[in-house]
Amino acid sequence: MADEVEVKFLVDNAEELERKLREAGFQQKTPSTFERNTLYDRPSGELRKKGEVLRLRQFGEKWKLTHKSKGKEGPHKVRIERETAVSKGDETDAIIRAIGFEPVFVYEKYRAEWTDTNGDVVVDRTPIGNLAEIEGKAEWIDEVAKKLGISQQQYITKSYVELFQDWRAKTGSSARNMSFDEIKS
Repeated sequence: MADEVEVKFLVDNAEELERKLREAGFQQKTPSTFERNTLYDRPSGELRKKGEVLRLRQFGEKWKLTHKSKGKEGPHKVRIERETAVSKGDETDAIIRAIGFEPVFVYEKYRAEWTDTNGDVVVDRTPIGNLAEIEGKAEWIDEVAKKLGISQQQYITKSYVELFQDWRAKTGSSARNMSFDEIKS
């Protein structure tokens, strides 16, 4: 069990951000890879009401099951995160459903992962725009953001669900999920 500390920020030009990451000494861990995330909850919305997340993620050929606690307020998003690799995504989905959870939201993106061994920066190309996340210790996050020309005023601590809801309100879209099939560019 570990604290996940992160911030997101909007990305106007993903190629430019990746150039800045290389200049700052980052190495690419994974090239841009398709990622599909399914969030689950009980029909009562029990997890959402408590500010918790149960997620099954497919990243390329790999699968992970994650539980996140309610976050703490502040300039950085801080949550307790428990995560484990699973070998069979379809079977894991069937188990989750069998114990009373159902899919409530799907979000997709193409994610490239970068590291400098102290933490990670990911560049996400999503159906609603490009974002990046800086994940590591709070002080390190602030140092990296400064190197990348990102101010604390640009920090986003909202989840992808919240960002999608904001996008829907702004655009009037009827999409139910943040998927490439539902949101055509």
